[in-house]
Amino acid sequence: MKSQWMIYGANGYSAQLAIEKAIEQGNKPILAGRNKAAIEALGKQFDLPVRIFDLSDIDAVAGHLADVAVVSHCAGPFSATAEPMMKACIQARTHYTDITGEGTVFGIGQTLHEQAKQAGVVLMGGVGFDVIPTDCMTNFLHQKMPDATDLVLGFDSKIDLSPGTTKTMVENIPQGIMVRRNGKIKAVGRRFEMRMIDFGLGPKRSSVLTWGDLYTAYWQTRIPNITVYIPFRGSQLELFLFPLIKLLMSIPFVQKRAMEKAGKIAGPSAKSRAKNSAYVWGEAKNASGKTVAATIEVPNGYTVTMDGILMTADFLRSYQGDGGCFTPSQLMGAELAEQLPGAGKFTLR
Repeated sequence: MKSQWMIYGANGYSAQLAIEKAIEQGNKPILAGRNKAAIEALGKQFDLPVRIFDLSDIDAVAGHLADVAVVSHCAGPFSATAEPMMKACIQARTHYTDITGEGTVFGIGQTLHEQAKQAGVVLMGGVGFDVIPTDCMTNFLHQKMPDATDLVLGFDSKIDLSPGTTKTMVENIPQGIMVRRNGKIKAVGRRFEMRMIDFGLGPKRSSVLTWGDLYTAYWQTRIPNITVYIPFRGSQLELFLFPLIKLLMSIPFVQKRAMEKAGKIAGPSAKSRAKNSAYVWGEAKNASGKTVAATIEVPNGYTVTMDGILMTADFLRSYQGDGGCFTPSQLMGAELAEQLPGAGKFTLR
């Protein structure tokens, strides 16, 4: 039975947080990626084994995974890197996790469900803040209301962004804002169904956000109408100018410059992460209009991602169940959010 654990894209911000904590826990993951200098420097710094390879040849990648039980895939942009790594994992019979929040990437995993199932391989995307807390909220609410037809999720968190998160946001601006209606992904405007929501710190005017749960919550529950919110911190001018911002960010030169600036961001400090927790809220409604709502407080998003990487890898290293594409809470239960170090409990509202 394979037992090795690999962190691919080990030189990324969240990956390095996970490496440091893994060592504290007595683990020795293989550090991998395509940046030879960066990966070898990390291997030397932490006295860990390294493997240098890119994802251009799936057969070659599978060879590097032959003795690996679980890959924690942390190398973005996931829109380019996730599919070859998933396919290599299926070929090598290696369980796969990633820290994406991109809906299209969750969709790729879902299209590979049958192949993964036949190979006995788990494909589990979104094992960070995208989407563990909201995915577990979905699971918790669905248990309370199995006949729900509408699911609304949201979170309130003040965090500094890492380079990878910022690049993903820049990449996704031209795609606009999405919700799920009648089972289908639908583009909406910046002002769509703005509402007051109490995430746990008092009512705040909130706006719709494109979030991975549009794919993961639907995959888990088949609830046809799904919307995700965050507090609106912009201005009326920003609401008015959003179509122009989308247009500008679709210009390759503008996108490239924005990506270059995003790559220079340092990421949040430990002090910043420690003082800024996240408040997650959810509400389910059935056809008769009955609703159930809940909240939970979890640590800072990057801390959740760090712990999510470790907790899911540890779970899958000894996993003996069926293969296929799963959300984190489908395999590990709604209580996964409560098990995050420093997290609270689900509270019905």
